[in-house]
Amino acid sequence: MTSIDARLAELGIELPEVATPAGSYVPALLVGSMVYTSGQLPFVEGALPATGKVGAAEGLVSADDAYAYARQAALNALAAVKSVLGNLDRVKRVVKVTGFVASNPSFSGQPGVINGASNVLGEIFGEAGVHARSAVGVAVLPLDSPVEVEIILEID
Repeated sequence: MTSIDARLAELGIELPEVATPAGSYVPALLVGSMVYTSGQLPFVEGALPATGKVGAAEGLVSADDAYAYARQAALNALAAVKSVLGNLDRVKRVVKVTGFVASNPSFSGQPGVINGASNVLGEIFGEAGVHARSAVGVAVLPLDSPVEVEIILEID
């Protein structure tokens, strides 16, 4: 068991299978000492746990639920990274996280939602998980997902 695998087990985290791309792209790409992921949706066992916009009004995805979905999307991104590296022990640091939140026009809590991704990366990688980030509100995401996350990592 690798040290990151041991850390995942300690945290009770099991990485999912790599999501099948919904278009003409690959889930992750290794270029030199960097790994770039495509945007990852919060699939759980091949399905989105919710669809729609994030906001405080009734009928919208709650910010708390969207936080959990951002966390899941980050785990899906790590699964894609592992698929090109073989294991996650080669990760030197998380460089950048970009998170997209399908937002109700009055919702401005995108940073709090994307903390779901940032926080789990910090739990897994410690200081190496501290990263630059963008949290962007958008009108709609693929498959009407409430969130999408992509990550860039430096590797040894």
